[in-house]
Amino acid sequence: MSEGIRWIGEHGDRSPKAAAPGMLGGISLTAARGIDAEELLLCLGVDPFQLDEGHLYRERASVPLPESVNPHRVGHAMYGTCGDWAYVLEDGAMASWYSVCFMRFSPAPPMPELAGVETVCTTLNRYDRPSRLAHATPEGDFVATEYGGDTGLGSELDAALRAAGAVFPSMADTPEAEVETYWAEHGEELPPAVLSAVGEYCGLRIDRVEVEAGDLPLALLFPWS
Repeated sequence: MSEGIRWIGEHGDRSPKAAAPGMLGGISLTAARGIDAEELLLCLGVDPFQLDEGHLYRERASVPLPESVNPHRVGHAMYGTCGDWAYVLEDGAMASWYSVCFMRFSPAPPMPELAGVETVCTTLNRYDRPSRLAHATPEGDFVATEYGGDTGLGSELDAALRAAGAVFPSMADTPEAEVETYWAEHGEELPPAVLSAVGEYCGLRIDRVEVEAGDLPLALLFPWS
């Protein structure tokens, strides 16, 4: 098994290939603690009957869809569990959890089913850069930061980000020229560092071979109403 999830960040800029059996590049991750993977997916709008069918991700092209659904607007995800955490991997434009919780004009999380459920999300935001890290804590904090920053909560996740070298200098406390030089020299190291920190904090181990082969269960994510 691949150690940790650093490999997800190492291939973050690689374009997803629709013809590939699984995923390698362009992956966004959502992980939630103390909830079944199926429960998390139901919160994301997955049809429970589809989960019962037991398809693997590599079989996604052969899964029948309801006639009312545009096949070009269906998101394909794979999912699993590791320790106390359930996780969902997507190679669409951004993580579905992030798009609902942070892209709508609402001061509160629009997923009451996940209230009190700790959730960590890395979303590439390919059409709305930059990439972001989001954290919903059991205490109700609900924050997001661009890659290179911390959440500002002083949490164990923030400590993991700093230990992994995932917190870069910012113009809030460093001269602009120094910040630009640092980012130019170390920018490619940032996505792997962020995923390393998230993996360390959550204790996540996700097998790259299984993901790339599409051997994890499939979830179909339908457009939000």
